[in-house]
Amino acid sequence: MVRSVRVAVIGAGVAGLNAARELHREGHTVVVFEKRHDLGGTWLYDSRVESDSLSLDPARAVVETSLYHSLRTNIPRQIMGFLDFPFAKRRHGDQRTFPGHEEVLRFLNEFADEFRLREFIRFSTEVVRVERGEVRKRNEEWVVESRRRRSGRWSESESESEWGVVVREVYDAVVVCNGHFTEPQLADVPGIEKWRGYQIHSHNYRVPEPFTGQKQIVVLIGLGPSAFDISKEVATVAKEVHIAARAPNITVGKWGPHENIWLHKMIEFVDEDGKMVFQDGSSVHADTILYCTGYKYHFPFIELDGIVTIDDNRVGPLYKHVFPPRLSPSLSFIGMPKQDTPFLTTQLQSKWLANVLSGKVFLPTEGDMMSDIKNYYHHMEERGLPKRFTHYLPPNEMEYRNWLLAQVGMPPLKEWRGKMFRECLKSAMTKLDGYRDQWDDDYWDAIIASQEGNLLVNGQEVGVAEDVSKSSVLSTK
Repeated sequence: MVRSVRVAVIGAGVAGLNAARELHREGHTVVVFEKRHDLGGTWLYDSRVESDSLSLDPARAVVETSLYHSLRTNIPRQIMGFLDFPFAKRRHGDQRTFPGHEEVLRFLNEFADEFRLREFIRFSTEVVRVERGEVRKRNEEWVVESRRRRSGRWSESESESEWGVVVREVYDAVVVCNGHFTEPQLADVPGIEKWRGYQIHSHNYRVPEPFTGQKQIVVLIGLGPSAFDISKEVATVAKEVHIAARAPNITVGKWGPHENIWLHKMIEFVDEDGKMVFQDGSSVHADTILYCTGYKYHFPFIELDGIVTIDDNRVGPLYKHVFPPRLSPSLSFIGMPKQDTPFLTTQLQSKWLANVLSGKVFLPTEGDMMSDIKNYYHHMEERGLPKRFTHYLPPNEMEYRNWLLAQVGMPPLKEWRGKMFRECLKSAMTKLDGYRDQWDDDYWDAIIASQEGNLLVNGQEVGVAEDVSKSSVLSTK
């Protein structure tokens, strides 16, 4: 029997928009809560930063995006779209294969308009508490408390007077889509409590100008995509940039063609006089530490009594990164995976979720789901992976997405998607300078055309080979 339930979706970013569309397609009643004044989540740029440059003050007004002004995508647009709504080039848009964040936001707005998703969104509305209802006993009711911002806009004060009264509503299911790029993760640096220099997390970085100075020496911690971009940008205005990374195969010394960027092992310790000593034995007197050290999962609004916990950035237990077994299927998390193509993955997760809630697809028993999770954790331990890598998909990203497709009776993805992602990841991980602008579009267009026939040519939509809206759905265990 097909069911229709009332669902609260928290967040109107990529995950929330996907969840809203798929849930509505399955006939569910959807309400999307979005704290900000518009949709887009992390892709909605805000030039403002937080009052606390390290984002440690719990009383601070939180800025809900970490975008810096110059940010471009680090994966090509061909694998950033949805199966039935490609991220195609537009005549008057950013024509680059790796476009700027403005183009991504425009795409998300077009997606929302195409499927009339704004009708489901309550903008400037914050979810302050989510808890299980007391009426029923089988995790089938949730109480959601929310409040609407009076002005509709972000304020630095973030005082209680900015908000209206708290409203309590009951839902059959809650889908958490609040993202994981707003709560900074900091590195442990011995001696930092005595250091007198300036510290900032990349969450609060927008432009390089604040680092301008002929004597400004910046130590940047991290070697991910943001560190790759920001280090080169800061080096255009600062005297020196020194990158400290814990990667085991780092090559110590000057970085490629950059005259004022150096690579180091991680920081051994810092002195209060400003001296930093690296694990490779070198040292430097720095003015600023810039942390490009990633983010923590953060769900301050959920009351779960320890059923779902966060331990070293492992959120769990979650079956296939989506369902906590004891609370499934009425509670789910969309968009948890990292180092992935999030637009497509959240679409597939949302389609699976929507069909589970409607009763077309069945989850395994709670015991079987827990066994699957324990096996996954055991496999991580055998590979020597710490808990913080729980939600990293590579090298199994294609296997995971094809598993999701199989749950809803759809065929597997074409091989070009996995090949393109791995090639892009390789370029980014090896810090190949200019890889975005050196990307061989002709080569990839030929590969795509040979497998898809009529889906994308040079990023242009000329037909749809994969129809997800009319796919049959199979009930699976």
